[in-house]
Amino acid sequence: MLLCTRNVLAVLSALVLIATLPSTAQSGAKAPELSVEVHTATDGVAPGGTLRAALVCTLSPGWHMNAHKPLDEFLIPTELQFQPEAPLAVKSVGYPEAKQVTLSFSPTALAVYEGKFVLGVEIAAAVDAVPGAQTLKGTLRYQACNDKSCMPPVNKAVELPVKVLAKGATPAPMDGFPDAKWADVVKFDAPASPPASAPPVTPSAPKPPASSASQAAPADWHALADQFTVAGRLDGYANTSDFLAFIDAADKGERTGGNALAGKSLWLMLVLVLGGGLLLNLTPCVLPLIPINVAIIGAGARAGSRARGFALGGAYGLGIALVYGALGLVVVLGVSSAFGTINSTVWFNALIALLFIVLALAMFDVIEIDFSRFQAAIGIRGNERGSFPVALAMGAVSALLAGACVAPVVISTILQAQDLYSQGHAAALALPFVLGAGMALPWPFLGAGLSFLPKPGKWMVRVKQAFGVFILVFALYYGHIAYTLWSPSALAGGSEKGGWTASLEEGLSRGLAEKKPVIVDFWATWCKNCAVMDATVLRDSAVTARLDGHVKVKYQAEELAALPAKDVAARFQVLGLPTYVILKPKG
Repeated sequence: MLLCTRNVLAVLSALVLIATLPSTAQSGAKAPELSVEVHTATDGVAPGGTLRAALVCTLSPGWHMNAHKPLDEFLIPTELQFQPEAPLAVKSVGYPEAKQVTLSFSPTALAVYEGKFVLGVEIAAAVDAVPGAQTLKGTLRYQACNDKSCMPPVNKAVELPVKVLAKGATPAPMDGFPDAKWADVVKFDAPASPPASAPPVTPSAPKPPASSASQAAPADWHALADQFTVAGRLDGYANTSDFLAFIDAADKGERTGGNALAGKSLWLMLVLVLGGGLLLNLTPCVLPLIPINVAIIGAGARAGSRARGFALGGAYGLGIALVYGALGLVVVLGVSSAFGTINSTVWFNALIALLFIVLALAMFDVIEIDFSRFQAAIGIRGNERGSFPVALAMGAVSALLAGACVAPVVISTILQAQDLYSQGHAAALALPFVLGAGMALPWPFLGAGLSFLPKPGKWMVRVKQAFGVFILVFALYYGHIAYTLWSPSALAGGSEKGGWTASLEEGLSRGLAEKKPVIVDFWATWCKNCAVMDATVLRDSAVTARLDGHVKVKYQAEELAALPAKDVAARFQVLGLPTYVILKPKG
């Protein structure tokens, strides 16, 4: 057998646990579905006239979504937006009365929509509209939740077909239109009809679509931002003392770049992971079996030449790196859609802490599972002719059968990759591959017959135990986060209770009017460090006192790569979350 296969069960069960998080996060429930039926009050709209439409929405039983105006301003609201399409314009959008519910995870009431409900739309046609069929295209943004967890926000495409009638034609009522009282239930954002003195709606002057209060500011935030200078920025998690130093430096006019490791943390992690992979070759499950593995792939003295042995060893190492890289991609990308929702929950962090404790115990030989009796069933034989495809395959198999000395490090690396990836660092996808590359580094030289590794001995146990200590540090990290999120102060609510506003435009306007600096906290529901800082640093008495002279804005950037968050993030150079920016009015 290529490598010791102890603790394979721990490896497989842990990876299965991680890979199935989206389904377990919903306690086995089927993913929610939202159906939308479009009805119009009449068969069309005459030029210069208006048309009312109803979008009858049906959400899966057991699920709800936040109302258009949630009771907590930092929740993701339901928002219906349409793109202007000449000669039509959306005058207003209406939402139903919200239902207030209290769920197991929320001690306070929530305003939600559930079951079947109606959204209203008022459409105006330009006076010079040409008769014909038109389609208004829009987006219904919402977040579905049940009594235990929430799904990631969804942008559902909506199409509203409208027929423009001939000028002077009288629209005919449509059968099947929702009950006549629906308009009394739906509350429109704007009056049903424009004032008498208002000019007719034309294609050149459509009303801009409403924007999400929790994520978007009106278009003129650009003009407001032009009247500020960036006094300081803090990227990533910081403790209380570092956060206070960030505020002090910005107030004194000392430009700050935030966390000193913010721009280097990923590169530092890559270097550490590469070195960790190299050190895995010194563990008792690997080092004693290296000569056997060299012989099995037909390298070393059996290769015929050092160049061929070098190539065979390289193929073997490449197999290791590719397996770890592919495993990382499957797990990280497989849970990315739901990881953000569960990443900042108490139970997830506690579960990961427990998992790391178990893996560390395996490194200390407290827990041991031996599957060596299955080695014969695999039937791996020597590679007499030194075939490159066989060497590549053998490297891949050795990676899959890695035992207790390798598995905990692989799992912790994948978890860290997911953490960084969920914060917007796409390069974190390479971490598992880099770990495999570190483990593969010696193999080309070993295949060429160049022996520079130390002889096996009792010291290898100390190497394995050192990895165990390293993994215990990860367990303490996740355990600390779980405790922080579980603490009574965290359960009582976040820093939104301290006078923060969700509107970027409002914050900038107040900063100019009151001649105060503005601090913008860029956050998201999937950002674990955001939740931890909310529960600790931002509610520390020293921090709240220092921020009393600031206008405080919490900008919810759920999707950094999508508008409108992309536009705001680009303006303030936000690469990951959390990010804090302090702005000072010019002049």
